[in-house]
Amino acid sequence: MNTIRKLAFPAFALLMLALPALPVPDFWITQSNYIGLYALVSLGLVLLTGVAGLTSFGQAAFVGVGAYTAAFLAVKLSASPWLALLLGIGLAAGAAIVLGAITLRMSGHYLPLATIAWGLALNYTMANMEWLGKYDGILGIPTLKILGHDLGTGRGLHVLIWLFALLAALACVHLLDSRPGRAIRSLKNGATMAEAMGISTFRAKLTVFVIAAILAAISGWLFAFFQRTVSPSPFSIAKGIEYLFMVVLGGVGHVWGAFLGAGVVKLLEDQLQVLLPRLIGTSGSFETIVFGVILVVVLKYAPEGLWSFVARWIPRADRVRDWEGAPPLPARDKPAAGELLLQVQAVRKEFGGLVAVNDVSFELRAGEIVGLIGPNGAGKSTTFNLITGVLGLTSGQVRYRGEDITGMPSRAIARRGISRTFQHVKMIPEMTVLENVALGGYLRGSSGTVKAMLRLDRAEERGLFAEAERQLARIGMADRMHEMAGNLALGPQRLMEIARALCTDPALLLLDEPAAGLRHKEKQALGKVLRLLKGEGMSLLLVEHDMDFVMGLTDRIVVMEFGTRLMEGTPAEVQASPAVRAAYLGTEH
Repeated sequence: MNTIRKLAFPAFALLMLALPALPVPDFWITQSNYIGLYALVSLGLVLLTGVAGLTSFGQAAFVGVGAYTAAFLAVKLSASPWLALLLGIGLAAGAAIVLGAITLRMSGHYLPLATIAWGLALNYTMANMEWLGKYDGILGIPTLKILGHDLGTGRGLHVLIWLFALLAALACVHLLDSRPGRAIRSLKNGATMAEAMGISTFRAKLTVFVIAAILAAISGWLFAFFQRTVSPSPFSIAKGIEYLFMVVLGGVGHVWGAFLGAGVVKLLEDQLQVLLPRLIGTSGSFETIVFGVILVVVLKYAPEGLWSFVARWIPRADRVRDWEGAPPLPARDKPAAGELLLQVQAVRKEFGGLVAVNDVSFELRAGEIVGLIGPNGAGKSTTFNLITGVLGLTSGQVRYRGEDITGMPSRAIARRGISRTFQHVKMIPEMTVLENVALGGYLRGSSGTVKAMLRLDRAEERGLFAEAERQLARIGMADRMHEMAGNLALGPQRLMEIARALCTDPALLLLDEPAAGLRHKEKQALGKVLRLLKGEGMSLLLVEHDMDFVMGLTDRIVVMEFGTRLMEGTPAEVQASPAVRAAYLGTEH
């Protein structure tokens, strides 16, 4: 079965590149050209919408940028088509950076609405510029020539279209299996976890937005030389919706779903345009109705798209364990035992008129395990979020190793050596345990997007996975590294989250209710892991409700009630305190 997976891409690539040499009708070649052009745009949407979770209806406008650049330079200036390609990519990337800087900070329904707005604006601009031919567009684009050989608009151009499409698909596969790719894959699950691992989620969003725009511009450049004319209509918002439809139909989260969706939509569209008028007895765009019905059915019965049916025949391959002997990742200087590590000074958080944390102060020294306890609603998790930059302070100060980290974003705090887990486990269910843990090593690598796409990051990747396996072995989960994270029970998920936090190489580890929902034996195993970490010099601050777990593990305990610090002391002192009993039981007797 693994042989099938290895041979699938080479066989598909060979077939598509050799198709023009086969005795097939010219109509097939034309259809295949369209499929290749559509697949290029759809690949960008797979990354943008399927992987990163950013819905865009405006990709057709970027296709128009590439097409109009090629047409204008070729017809008006007789410039080199390769110069037109570079300029088209540059213009699309520049436009994506500007538009992304404005719109990618939006969330919910605002982002899709913004993509519709700028898609309409770009299309309207193309249609109303005199020097772009207004609604008539630009005619008489010459055919593309390479080394004096005229590619024409059929079989010769087919090879170039599919070469671009296949190389783009391979680059996308490589990207998703890399350090920046894992950062992009984390976006769909919200920003909190990714930022806590040191990832700039805005930068990751902007990166994938620019990649999608570049792929669309390349498709537009090829489209111009294929059609030999450009006008605004193929780059309208309706076409943008059609591209999104292709991706959803094929498999919005799968690279190869882009090709399947593009193929199914193009072939069905042509067939329906012939068959429906015969069946209905009148002409019109009735295929739109059929496509709407198909989309509803697919969303209902195959939400992962048609590719999910194909994927059943192509087994998932475990990652080849090729990191034996990989050089260790860079490690930070650790504090000496007893060094003042964390100072929380009169931190306060107000939500309108509600004071969630009221001037709480405490300290933590290197090598300690400090517990933060209190009844439900005491403000413990909010205090955690203030320390780690998830929430901004209303007042007060947080110092780490003498440095004021008040107001810093989560990723900056993570860079300084503070890592954390979450009250509700945050992970990427579609990634393996190993990949989830490797995400924690993001700050310890440096390979970027281009390097990943060209597969020049393998040495660093081996180091990241060697470190991820080491941390999984540290908590006793190395034998489960190839399992899908979403298939784990709650206990192993919490341990995996600890391993991911350890992969950041922290000096201080914050654990938010690590024993919540665990069975007795799982709690015992977790306690053993945390004692082991302390023995290795790790400093820990943990929020927990299980008193037996906390009392047998911590050196000191800070007790909170209604957002204030009730007391601080050793486990024995806390157990003996009437004030603590009153906080938990509602009485001092």
